Amino acid sequence: MNSSTETAEPQTDKGGFAGRLDRYFQISSRGSTFGAEVRGGLVTFVTMAYIVILNPIILSGKPDVLGNVLDFGQVGAVTALTAGFMTILFGLIARLPFAFAAGLGINSFLAFSVVGQVTWPEAMGMVVLNGLIIVLLAATGLRRLIFDAVPYELKIAITVGIGLFIAFIGLVDAGIVTATGNASPPVGLGINGSIATWPAIVFVVTLLLTGVLMARKVKGAILIGLVSGTVLAVIVEAIGHLGSAVTNPGVGWGLSVPVIPGAWFAVPDLSLVGDVSFDFGKVGFLTVLMLVFTLVFTNFFDAMGTMTGLSKEAGLADAKGNFPRLRSALIVEGVGAVAGGLTSSSSNTVFIESGSGISEGARTGLSNIVTGLLFIAAMFFTPIAAIVPQEVAAAALVIVGALMMSQIKSIDLSDFSVLLPVFLTVVIMPLTYSIANGIGAGFIAWVVVRSLSGKAKQVSPLLWVVALGFLIYFARGPIEALFA
Repeated sequence: MNSSTETAEPQTDKGGFAGRLDRYFQISSRGSTFGAEVRGGLVTFVTMAYIVILNPIILSGKPDVLGNVLDFGQVGAVTALTAGFMTILFGLIARLPFAFAAGLGINSFLAFSVVGQVTWPEAMGMVVLNGLIIVLLAATGLRRLIFDAVPYELKIAITVGIGLFIAFIGLVDAGIVTATGNASPPVGLGINGSIATWPAIVFVVTLLLTGVLMARKVKGAILIGLVSGTVLAVIVEAIGHLGSAVTNPGVGWGLSVPVIPGAWFAVPDLSLVGDVSFDFGKVGFLTVLMLVFTLVFTNFFDAMGTMTGLSKEAGLADAKGNFPRLRSALIVEGVGAVAGGLTSSSSNTVFIESGSGISEGARTGLSNIVTGLLFIAAMFFTPIAAIVPQEVAAAALVIVGALMMSQIKSIDLSDFSVLLPVFLTVVIMPLTYSIANGIGAGFIAWVVVRSLSGKAKQVSPLLWVVALGFLIYFARGPIEALFA
């Protein structure tokens, strides 16, 4: 597959609207079907629906420099709106099965590091600037040059690292891996070494059921597992009345309680749309520069790594790790940051949970249309999105992580100058909860170890520039303190 230019659309003998849809999204040519795309889009939405609840939890209630906070319901509404709009836009333009939503790394950075210095509208203004810079880099081809300069081994390592990251997120969400609060060990199994709680049992049952269905190559295995797990969770909650872990620690459900809602419909409040400011006079130019630099670096490499991993998982990447309509994908991904800032939902980017839909057969942007429409509907039916507990969704993430882990077989690890950068890329992603951190460690190790082991001519000069950028990124704390 040659992805250096936008791919031509193959011909199909199907007529009418279905034929035009097939040709536009290349459904048949990618070995997919309409049913697989719809099923994949539905599974992706189910595994991502938690963001409509989690993003407001992270962003709302956090006072900015003036003491103002964002409203939970308003953040939930714009989270669903922006995710739906960007997922559909990406599906129509890039025609790839990568869904969008508010990035968890950036929204946490905004809530805990940025709004203590600026107001919420100003913080979202920085997100818009970050997105405009990314769009400019993509439109000028610089982002593509950096993408092409990444060695094949590191692209595969990014895929594997993301797989472990997804699995780790799932295990944490399910309460299987928990923080101990101690210096050593920092994490442990469940609560005091025990996972004998009903939410954990529901996770294990869902995971094993899905695993058996996957092993038996049952179509719709992940979707069947998600639906079955949710039904089981609703029954368990109806009998046990476990409630939320907030009110019932160690026993309750982690994020949302799986109960049949009393009200199915809610009118969304979109008051936050357009509530953006670019008046950064309170903090000064250098502080703004470092904050925006951090946003750009996190957004840039998180998205690049995620799209690399997903395209590989979907079988859409060529031998160099490139995939169809790459330039369009990179530009639209930057637009996601702009849209997220303009709606105060935080930067929207490609979600690694899209791998669940890909595992169900999604190969084209048609699945994105399904996912996006469901997000738009979620604005009005927020109570329904809350039925699926995160313990059930977590089982799908672990399955996807296991699938992505299999890509490691494509790398020849007999050369230690390859092994060390690959190893650092893979392990640092889940251990630091950051895709960008793993990519940065891998890039730096690659240019240093490869160059000093006699392979300097094989290292792209552009990689040295990026590695230097990551050094600044990793040292941004002391740099910001110096400027302050």
